[in-house]
Amino acid sequence: MAGGAHRELCSGERAVVLLFVFRVALSVPSSLFLHASALCLLSLAALFVEISVEKSNSALQRFKTRPGASSGILLGATTLPSVMLSQLIQMSRVLSVHQNGAGELAYLDMQYWTVSASCLGVLLFFLYLLATSRKSWCSPFSQCSRELSFTYLCILLYMVNCYFGFTLKTDGSWFGSKVLYLIFHGAATALLIQHILWKFPSCASIGEALLVSSGMVLYFGDMLARTLTKLSMLLVPSKFNFISHGTHTEIATVIQGELLGLLLVPIFLKLTLEIWGYVRNTSTPPKIEMTALFYTSTIMVSVFLMPAWMNFVHNFGVHPLLWVLNFVFTSPLERLALCSYWICVICISVLRFYKISKQSKTERILLRKYYHLVAVLMFVPALIFQSSFLDLAFGAALMVFLLLEIIRVWQIWPLGKMVHQFMNAFTDHRDSEILIVSHFSLLLGCALPKWMSSGLFNDRPLAPFAGILSLGIGDTMASMVGYKYGVLRWSKAGKKTIEGTAAGITSVWVACYILLPLLASSGYILSQHWGSLLIAVTLSGLLEAYTAQLDNAFIPLVFYSLLCL
Repeated sequence: MAGGAHRELCSGERAVVLLFVFRVALSVPSSLFLHASALCLLSLAALFVEISVEKSNSALQRFKTRPGASSGILLGATTLPSVMLSQLIQMSRVLSVHQNGAGELAYLDMQYWTVSASCLGVLLFFLYLLATSRKSWCSPFSQCSRELSFTYLCILLYMVNCYFGFTLKTDGSWFGSKVLYLIFHGAATALLIQHILWKFPSCASIGEALLVSSGMVLYFGDMLARTLTKLSMLLVPSKFNFISHGTHTEIATVIQGELLGLLLVPIFLKLTLEIWGYVRNTSTPPKIEMTALFYTSTIMVSVFLMPAWMNFVHNFGVHPLLWVLNFVFTSPLERLALCSYWICVICISVLRFYKISKQSKTERILLRKYYHLVAVLMFVPALIFQSSFLDLAFGAALMVFLLLEIIRVWQIWPLGKMVHQFMNAFTDHRDSEILIVSHFSLLLGCALPKWMSSGLFNDRPLAPFAGILSLGIGDTMASMVGYKYGVLRWSKAGKKTIEGTAAGITSVWVACYILLPLLASSGYILSQHWGSLLIAVTLSGLLEAYTAQLDNAFIPLVFYSLLCL
């Protein structure tokens, strides 16, 4: 497997990930015992699959993964299920006090089993690849054969655990529907991860591709479920009631629809170009025609197609984009002032850092960390004073990033070449020639904890800040201190230093100590225990030190999960 270096059994990354999983599992109430045992079994299965894959020389050779990265299967398979279980723990704790929100709890429960089944589907796919290449690397009585046997045992116990989890809480009429729903997600995730690894070689490790594919299937599978629920309500009694109790605000619906629309634009454009080429009998259209087709496709999907879906599943009363404009101008002084502040910060930082990147010998890694500090300056004030508006702003920024990346990859006139030159000034070894993912991972790392914390049942005020604290402060301080003063390295092969990690952990701890009184003065009810907070900061800092995966993607989710406990 390209990029998958052989590692010893007890690596630092595996140890930290298992500690993280067991920390989550040990925090569950008795009502979630089966969920915790399922998470532990899934983690053990992922561990054995990761060991087997890294020992195999041919099992996953068909996939060209990111050079220099380990497979990351254990981390990729356990992150999202751990996040969903942490949310379940938090919701159960809140319900014990407020006695409402049972529908939201049922929705989260199904989301947990869904993402867990998605990760299991990918593990089964990898086991199939290992089985087909087994003769060339694994004898029937060897150590790797025993590892595969342990994997099958864990998966079997997981399925038994899942069966009892459903039968104890599910009406018999819904059991078959739930099982089919889980199988669909598992198969879709296995197909999607193959597509990602095939179409974007050297862009991601297996663990990173697993995180992306399971997250996308969970997110857009929810769109499909909401659509089917609405259709069922109009035609026959709903068969999807078990997944339709989630809290979906107008903002969440707009972001969900527009993101899917932008992801569909390249597919729609490719199909249009094929039809165009067939009619005109040419393989590549002229630049002007290509540009016109692209912008026409984008407008059709974003302004007409996806807003029609939004109005279908959530009655806005007006065009969803008009609803967005009305929302922005509801409190014009505060929100327009915040937008003006953001524009000033972005313009100053982009012009300044781009100039430095061209004229200075400053290391590129330090230039990239300056943008982490910019994220802190932009997002912390908005998160405290304009929380719901920040949800929309994160979505808008992600749409702009996605649109610019499509323009860059397809070389759409007039911005394609300009965007490519600018983005190349801030790339590193984790970006490939096909995709530049660093800016996506930074934005999503800050946005996901905020989006997942939106709602009425968040009793951990630091949880929405998980991405900003871990990336904007912790990761930045760890990199700067480690680069300038680091001497003691965690491993001979890695570049992370003990001094940098200590600086990152300390800086996040100090930031939390300063932030909590500010949140208290803004009306938040503080319920975060300092011991639990110390464990969360330390484990996420150690994971940043040991992991070879894309830390912008994993660290915020791990930190958020631990903050929810």
